[in-house]
Amino acid sequence: MVKYIFVTGGVLSSVGKGILTSSIGKMLQARGLKPTVVKIDPYVNIDAGTMNPYMHGEVFVTDDGGETDLDLGWYERFLDLSLKQENNLTTGTVYRSVIEKERHGDFLGRCVQIVPHVTNEIKNRIKNVGKNSDVDVVLTEVGGTVGDIEGLPFLEAIRQMRVEEGYENTLYVHVALVPILDVTGEMKTKPLQHSVNELRRIGIQPDTIVARSPKMIDAETLRKIALFGTIPESAVFCSDNAETVYEVPLVLDNQGMGDFICRRLGLKYKSKDFSTWQKYVDAMINPDTEIKIALVGKYAGLTDSYVSMTEALRHGGAACRTKVCISYLEAENFERVPESVSELSKYDGVFVPYGFGPRGTEGKIAAIKYARENDIPFLGICYGFQLAVIEFARNVCGLTDANSTEINPETPYPVIDLMPEQRGIEIKGATMRLGAHKVVLKKDSLAYELFGQEVIYERHRHRFEVNLDYIEALKDKGLSFTGKSSDGRRMETLELPDKFFYFASQFHGEFKSRLGKPSPEYYGFIRGCVNRKLGNRNGSLS
Repeated sequence: MVKYIFVTGGVLSSVGKGILTSSIGKMLQARGLKPTVVKIDPYVNIDAGTMNPYMHGEVFVTDDGGETDLDLGWYERFLDLSLKQENNLTTGTVYRSVIEKERHGDFLGRCVQIVPHVTNEIKNRIKNVGKNSDVDVVLTEVGGTVGDIEGLPFLEAIRQMRVEEGYENTLYVHVALVPILDVTGEMKTKPLQHSVNELRRIGIQPDTIVARSPKMIDAETLRKIALFGTIPESAVFCSDNAETVYEVPLVLDNQGMGDFICRRLGLKYKSKDFSTWQKYVDAMINPDTEIKIALVGKYAGLTDSYVSMTEALRHGGAACRTKVCISYLEAENFERVPESVSELSKYDGVFVPYGFGPRGTEGKIAAIKYARENDIPFLGICYGFQLAVIEFARNVCGLTDANSTEINPETPYPVIDLMPEQRGIEIKGATMRLGAHKVVLKKDSLAYELFGQEVIYERHRHRFEVNLDYIEALKDKGLSFTGKSSDGRRMETLELPDKFFYFASQFHGEFKSRLGKPSPEYYGFIRGCVNRKLGNRNGSLS
């Protein structure tokens, strides 16, 4: 029978529920068990696709084209899973489904209410994930903070699941902040106590509590949490600050959390094996060398806007036993002070990520130009790929005013243009080219060397593409398009063979990157940065 673990958070948002949920899954995996994960987001949006990254961090894209919460990225990275749209549940999806059923006549004669109709929809969706997957455990993270009004229907639903599925098949995990006062250095448990009381008021008594604190809690604090949380001391754990988030499952498991969960749920499990995971964590903590990467973006004020990209760079670093130090540079600064682009000379590599709209584009183009002209390793993703085409068209092909019609609809040289099937689309949500698509790589290219095969499947999220009318002009000046869509209509990768490392992709390789299995394009970029730093132009990518 499938077991259910529910993770809730208290005191404040971003307390670490996503990493904790991922870590619990990893502890189960290390014992030979098969988990999957559901993320509940109480916002009314249908999905994260129409939100500005500053509002909610990056949008994580699944193979089936779901535009989901960034926590699904953490689940995939920790557990090496390929999740689906159904693994992200929002207030919008739930209410839309209930309203559609009401309009269809499924509730004829009834007054449709939060309880039981909305809560039943929530429970059914959680259970269906378990039914549709060959798993032992369904982990469900309830987004937001206990006490938020928008989260109440979801908390009520998971409360009901204890009644329906039984105590032996359900487990409530609550994580809350235990701050340390700067003046006295004292750990304060009162915020956590209030959070647990709020959870109880809703009808949920946590089975285990995780204290999120800057440092490991002491024995007295642990006893106090257990006493006021009405749980045994053996059910209290601490997630303190770690050198890398990938260390968290090891820290919690060393405290006995993995064994506690398995015993509590009556799970039959094997001896734990973290050997491979530990190998790459050690590589991140004890690297052989260090490089500096300049990430030139328009959402530099919130690093969660680039979390998958950041982690993909670190995965590449771990594979090279290299510490990757990332500076998040605001592209607009290069527009306000053009000469400041020379600051990029201090970095071992230049990375230009995704983005939308005109803000910051000229700064990104300036960064790409500087990297190309000074032979600094460069990687561009999605918008970074498109801007690399624009930069080359302007500064190498002589098409001075080349641009994207997204930025300047009146450009005389629209080297980047709206995809034909996107014309006339008025609904913005979930209408981009999304999800995994087939990409065919040219042999005897850097792309083929990186990926090691001719056909790959990578995830996409874009509306604009390279204009085929300009392909020959770009190729004549040396820009090589080495990856294309299966029908040959869409350019997917570009490279400059005469450079140390110059590569860009229309797709988002970071979404499939894992610790121990880095995205090939990110790994190649880091390898190129290391080789350049060591003066090894012919360094192997293997």
